[in-house]
Amino acid sequence: MGITKKYLSDNEICRVTFTLPPGLSKTANKANVVGDFNNWDIDAHAMKKRKNGHFALSVELPAGKEYQFRYLLDGNIWETDLKADDLAATNFPDQYNSVLKV
Repeated sequence: MGITKKYLSDNEICRVTFTLPPGLSKTANKANVVGDFNNWDIDAHAMKKRKNGHFALSVELPAGKEYQFRYLLDGNIWETDLKADDLAATNFPDQYNSVLKV
């Protein structure tokens, strides 16, 4: 997994690229990024599968904020990005949301 951030020239917007490596997603047919920035809409941000097997998606988000998110694989498997900026506890035991700080 990985997250890259690129601040646009005005520093008010950050282009964030989310990447899932094939090891995590090799059996998945679809992947979505679901979080605060899309009101936890499971269909809002579908990731594209690249030729190398990675799923990836770039979104532009307002800078100066924190966002919680998770990956949803095949509509039923939730994954946390352990390389995110932070983790936040959820209402479910031993489950965490990834936290993105832009």
